Amino acid sequence: MDTIGLLAEQLDWHWTNQLRPRLAGLTDQEYFWEPAPGAWTVRPRDPAASGPQPGSGAMTIDWAYPEPVPPPVTTIAWRLGHIIVGCLGARNAAHFGGPACSYDTFLSAATADEALAQLDSAYAGWLAGVRGLDDTGLAQPCGPAEGPWADLPMAALVLHINREVIHHGAEIALLRDLWRAR
Repeated sequence: MDTIGLLAEQLDWHWTNQLRPRLAGLTDQEYFWEPAPGAWTVRPRDPAASGPQPGSGAMTIDWAYPEPVPPPVTTIAWRLGHIIVGCLGARNAAHFGGPACSYDTFLSAATADEALAQLDSAYAGWLAGVRGLDDTGLAQPCGPAEGPWADLPMAALVLHINREVIHHGAEIALLRDLWRAR
């Protein structure tokens, strides 16, 4: 059985046939659309703000830990940022030799096109990393970079990231549907 092929294909099929095609034509207005008051998004940094403003550039992503209860509704910009940084980028850095990536230092995208280029790059790194694993690599513990996942095998993390990208991608697709029907 080709376990690595199955793990990679699970996400790549979804990426190729559902998620990435649904992102075609994403506009900046849609990318930043706030579907509810108080929505979390990616926004210009505010020098007068007192709360955290993660990121290294002109834009910052709304963030709090612990997350408010109930959690805020999020924009497409926020969801893409989460997939790029929290799901793929940080894992590429921790496991596949990718560049350092965290919410605190990331240069959040100021446009939809920029975010999609970041997404494509992060996804390519993740998929190449997963395809580069072997059975021994899949069985190895994830290590301390993964906190509660540290002692679990890499295969469990791959499945988790696949679920995360599919889940958040579906949320983005729904936000696009709501934008179109508003």
